[in-house]
Amino acid sequence: MTLYGLKPRFQALLRPLAMYLAKQGVTANQVTVLAAVGSVLLGGVIASNANMHWLFLLIPIWLLIRMALNALDGILAREFNLQSSLGAYLNEISDIVSDAALFSPFALVAPFDPLWIGAVIFLSALSEFAGVLGPMIGASRRYDGPMGKSDRALVFGALGLAVGLAAELPSWASWLMPCLVALLCVTVLNRIRGGLAEPTDAPPRN
Repeated sequence: MTLYGLKPRFQALLRPLAMYLAKQGVTANQVTVLAAVGSVLLGGVIASNANMHWLFLLIPIWLLIRMALNALDGILAREFNLQSSLGAYLNEISDIVSDAALFSPFALVAPFDPLWIGAVIFLSALSEFAGVLGPMIGASRRYDGPMGKSDRALVFGALGLAVGLAAELPSWASWLMPCLVALLCVTVLNRIRGGLAEPTDAPPRN
């Protein structure tokens, strides 16, 4: 199970806005780049001022905006004939860059260990890599959970809210990152298994 299953409903709500943006000449790639640039800028500002805990309140707000932008670029690409090879690269790379930028500031928050935050960032990227490898063997792009992009956004959005409001997290919160690492490992395995289980006529690649 993953929150990704709710994406079609979210896209339905945003479709009128996508139609407006398309009429204004906005492209899917522009929306994708905006989401990545915004994430990097916000992550940099928060990491540079980690002692100002209220800044972490911006993370859940931006994650919601980023999810909307990600849904919009998909609608624009598919429904308004704005798909491109460059867009495919931008879509996958920007997600990994955005996650890294938004998760990094938590390495400066007690009681989180920077090494565990780094592990979460690495495995988040690895899970997306495992997902995009599906088409290489003739399977679909895999979005299996339990810790997909939307799920990670929910977790770190909640953590941003907690840090912003409480300023100091309880010591038991240090276990959250190891738990996320375990869930991300399961996610990687699920995406590999899901891709291998799909029927395909494509020849294996060495």
